Amino acid sequence: MSEKKCDCGRQHVFDRRDALSLFSGAGLAFGAGPALAMATKSLQRPEDERYMRLAIAEAAKGDFPFGAVIVRDGKVVSTGRNMGVTNNDPTAHGEMVAIRRFVADNPAKQLKGATLYTSGEPCPMCMGAIVWCGIGRVVFAASIEQLSKRLGQIMITSRAVAEATPFADIEITGGLLALEALALFDKK
Repeated sequence: MSEKKCDCGRQHVFDRRDALSLFSGAGLAFGAGPALAMATKSLQRPEDERYMRLAIAEAAKGDFPFGAVIVRDGKVVSTGRNMGVTNNDPTAHGEMVAIRRFVADNPAKQLKGATLYTSGEPCPMCMGAIVWCGIGRVVFAASIEQLSKRLGQIMITSRAVAEATPFADIEITGGLLALEALALFDKK
């Protein structure tokens, strides 16, 4: 969802479907990057900082400083941290570990509509998994661009992956406590 001020001076919130109908009416072709990027942005919510701090705490325990927390109906339902070295598994990113932990004990369909908090913007692999799980919202701390200054990154943003999935609505909020998440790289 995205907040935008209109001519009436009030703030309005738009989701992806609203943006698609608005922009298609304006003659823009489906897939127009800036239009869809605006539509996938989300406002910060009061509970976001608390859950992000949990994700950052998970990151502090990881092989690399990446951690994730999945929240459903106001409850933490799973956590994960990067365990690539520990598990000898290059796919064991914080988000993937949290998703795998959840589905080990629960039906995957229960992830639909959940929020995933992560200390670093999801890479394309993780964002693809997030989309396929039906997670409805992603909140990240450090962006792909910020992370690329610390270690190698595939320079495809979570927003770009979301834009390429017209069958899914996903809200994205980025930059929450980014400096705290990045500071973990100095401790490793």
